[in-house]
Amino acid sequence: MWDNPRLANVAASALYALALTLVVYAGGRVLFESPVFSLKTIVVGGELRHVARDEIVRALQGRVKGTFFTVDLEAVRALFEGIPWVRRAELRRGWPDRLEVRIEEQAALALWGQRRGPQLVNTHGELFRGQSDATLPVFFGPAGSEGEVTQRYLAFRGLLVPLALEPRQVLLSSRLSWQIRLSNGLTVQLGHDSDKDRVEGRLARLVSVYPQTLGESRQHFDYVDLRYPNGFALRAPDIAGPEPRARKRV
Repeated sequence: MWDNPRLANVAASALYALALTLVVYAGGRVLFESPVFSLKTIVVGGELRHVARDEIVRALQGRVKGTFFTVDLEAVRALFEGIPWVRRAELRRGWPDRLEVRIEEQAALALWGQRRGPQLVNTHGELFRGQSDATLPVFFGPAGSEGEVTQRYLAFRGLLVPLALEPRQVLLSSRLSWQIRLSNGLTVQLGHDSDKDRVEGRLARLVSVYPQTLGESRQHFDYVDLRYPNGFALRAPDIAGPEPRARKRV
């Protein structure tokens, strides 16, 4: 090969290119890992009501490694999202020695009634751990049903607006039957969805006749059963026995 000037020139050029590449790589490694670019500042933004500065410091202390160029953003993001009440963290590098973080806090919608697992449900129907708030409504349901219960709660709440009432408890049984308890203490048995009649439709019918029926009654009722095709049944707390007191047609 060395007797062939053309091949010798090609080989020499390749060796020069390789050597230059190694020099650039080594120089880049030195530059990227230089203490000059060590991270010195983490700027945290977002509307923070539950996440305290001390919690952030404890979560990050001694765990954020690397320089501006080498820091693992996904690993740091995971540290932030491991802090209670942090739903999501978005990170970006800030030249030359800082990280900029924007935190989205959890927005608690309800308490989750299961004894095990996270205690709160956010507005996206996701479970998370946080300090309980007794003023929140309570959801009950089978494991994995948090999203469905959240969607139904929002639908029920919207339907009840004309009555100035709110669902304070929403229960989905293991047999997929729905029951809600309202802010006036009334328990509403909605039953199962069917192809012809969803539970939202039953609640809407109750809302439409409520002012002329339960709303005008001097008798206090604590339970209404909407599982009838042409009416509903009522129960008063001072009437003994499981049978409803009256049946109203709607």
